[in-house]
Amino acid sequence: MDYFIELFFSGLTRGSIYALIALGYTMVYGIIGLINFAHGEIYMIGAFTALIVSTVLSIYNMPLAAILVLTVLASAIWAGAYGFTVEKLAYKPLRRAPRLSPLISAIGMSIFLQNYVLLAQTPDFLPFPPLIPEFAFMEPVAGVIGSSELVILTMTTVLMLLLTLFIKFTRLGKAMRATAQDRTMARLVGINVNMIISTTFIIGSGLAAIGGLLIASHIGQINFFIGFIAGIKAFTAAVLGGIGSVPGAVLGSFILGLTESFATGYVSSDYEDVFAFSLLVLILIFRPAGLLGKSAAEKV
Repeated sequence: MDYFIELFFSGLTRGSIYALIALGYTMVYGIIGLINFAHGEIYMIGAFTALIVSTVLSIYNMPLAAILVLTVLASAIWAGAYGFTVEKLAYKPLRRAPRLSPLISAIGMSIFLQNYVLLAQTPDFLPFPPLIPEFAFMEPVAGVIGSSELVILTMTTVLMLLLTLFIKFTRLGKAMRATAQDRTMARLVGINVNMIISTTFIIGSGLAAIGGLLIASHIGQINFFIGFIAGIKAFTAAVLGGIGSVPGAVLGSFILGLTESFATGYVSSDYEDVFAFSLLVLILIFRPAGLLGKSAAEKV
């Protein structure tokens, strides 16, 4: 039973990270109908930013809690700046272009950012310092769930709640929902659509960067390719839950994380991707729009 619980919490931890990345995919798709395939690289850049900032702060012997907070803020802000820049350079000029053009641009930006970090850093794995301390009160359950997993689950839950409240109750959140529903009508009622799209990229990039920091601290190493793998998994989770649906992205992420964890624990780590993508295929056969997605009616 302890092994089952350990796998369960491990799956929730994976799902939490996928959720932080998948939210960026689903928010951007909901606003402009674009799959931002460079989003996984923003996650990777957030992790590298965290490595640099935490290393610099540790030189000054700052408390670990202060290092964690400052690193989270720096990573989210820097990744948000990257998300803003990517949207302005790669996507904004192509909003009225055929749908294939921004897709190719997104793939090209993903490859560019991968190679940019490869040349600026190293192709090798780099050690990442543990930014999350071991809590004394976690010792009785240390064999089932660790301190870093608890922090990841807690931070993910808090961030998702804050995002939900932001979208539902703030003026900017309501403008985002209006833009997602009908961009033309949103412009007619005075909403700055360009600002809303940029804000969506910034928020999604910041969340992905925090996910990169948390999982890098948990695993203890990073390299330039981690964004591609995590991005594909998070995109799968977003599609599984229903692309464009924020609750769907979260649900799909946790289902995917648990599926991979149990497949690794009870079968083999070699087959975790097989189980994950087989689950996606099965769900899309019976629910083509995803678990919580809505089928869009096309006008003719």
